[in-house]
Amino acid sequence: MSRSEINLPNSITISRILALPICIYVLFKNGGDDSTWRIIAWWLFFFVGMTDLLDGKLARSRNTVTEFGKLIDPIADKALIGSALISLSVLGDLPWWVTIVILSREIGITIFRFAVIKGGVIPANRGGKIKTTVQNFAVGFYILPLDDSLHIFRDAFMGLALILTVATGLWYVKDAFKNSTSR
Repeated sequence: MSRSEINLPNSITISRILALPICIYVLFKNGGDDSTWRIIAWWLFFFVGMTDLLDGKLARSRNTVTEFGKLIDPIADKALIGSALISLSVLGDLPWWVTIVILSREIGITIFRFAVIKGGVIPANRGGKIKTTVQNFAVGFYILPLDDSLHIFRDAFMGLALILTVATGLWYVKDAFKNSTSR
């Protein structure tokens, strides 16, 4: 990483990754069943997730968008969602198959990004950003200690997140191949 890539937005992104162990610890506090700790965990995950908006806005407004930032930001998003999904599955709150589907797509696209990096980093598109937002809301609803009567809405949101996850993954690969053949 060059000096020009060490800037506030990229530092915020790296801090987002470094904060994840604290989020996970709080989620598992008292066996993961304590409503107070679950609410605290939700706030922590929410705050960490909101830094994604902050770093992007700062990078664009200060004209400090870097190749490193375009690469590390989606990785930080995947680390956030991945750590929450795995934690929720370990706690038994989210079926493992959901975690596997979402993480398979996220890891697959990350590997794909590295494979095509010679042609330049492919930035996240609008669909990917919407997918990330919906995933974050869905996971947030699983972290919160919701009343059982609200689980249908929580599950529906996760269903939408799954659909967007698969669809945007396919679109991403299709666009990458289309762009690579047009060069």
